[in-house]
Amino acid sequence: MTRLIHISDLHFGRDAPELLDPLLRAVNRAKPDLVAVTGDFTQRARRSQYREARAFLRKLSAPWMAVPGNHDISLDNLWLRFVRPYRRYRRFITEDMMPVKQLPGLTVVGFNTVDRFRWQRGKIRWLQMRNACRIFSESKGLNVVLAHHPFEQDADVDKSLMRDADQAIERLSECGAHLVLSGHLHRWRTEPFLSRKHGAQVLQVHVGTGLSTRRRGQENDFAILDLQSHSAEIRRMVARHGHFDEAERRLYHFGEQGWKRAEA
Repeated sequence: MTRLIHISDLHFGRDAPELLDPLLRAVNRAKPDLVAVTGDFTQRARRSQYREARAFLRKLSAPWMAVPGNHDISLDNLWLRFVRPYRRYRRFITEDMMPVKQLPGLTVVGFNTVDRFRWQRGKIRWLQMRNACRIFSESKGLNVVLAHHPFEQDADVDKSLMRDADQAIERLSECGAHLVLSGHLHRWRTEPFLSRKHGAQVLQVHVGTGLSTRRRGQENDFAILDLQSHSAEIRRMVARHGHFDEAERRLYHFGEQGWKRAEA
């Protein structure tokens, strides 16, 4: 079994400071093999906010990997946004814009879905998609994608979905991706994508915000994923009364028809 923790949308600069230590304790107590952070470390991509994000990462006891979110490039400094959008992200978080981690029975690839010209919407980089598919073709275990922007969202979401997101899910299904971990919307969702050609081949795990005060009607949360060759147990950990406790647990099995949720 390999244990991943999925965190997103920390938004330092508009975070709840009283949840910082509880979140770190809960993550480190879970003893994950990898912590995956799907973007929006900061609220406005300012140096002070990035310093807080870097301090958070340094307090994690497990290895981590990350991808940027749209808030991690400047909104109000147009020169930074359009000319050097990732300068501060590269300095304070990581130089690697398409990270890859190999764990026993698991391959994890990070996508950069940020679009400097359409700040909220995001975009798919098809060269990254091609490289990820090549990596997955050589993998013998589960294949996981990290992306800030979701590839599918509920009808009541007022943000625009990435263009060609449905085509991207078809491509990921074809090339052997098994899970997509994403954030951006500050809401929880975990269920299979339904590809036109490949059914429930890809399971989405969409967490809310780990620390932000912009909860949009939901609790601060993160996910613990216990992954084996043909199963994924996903626990939602939510902040209540100053602690992160388990609020929901789902078990999925992977077979010829893709992912199927196990009966309670």
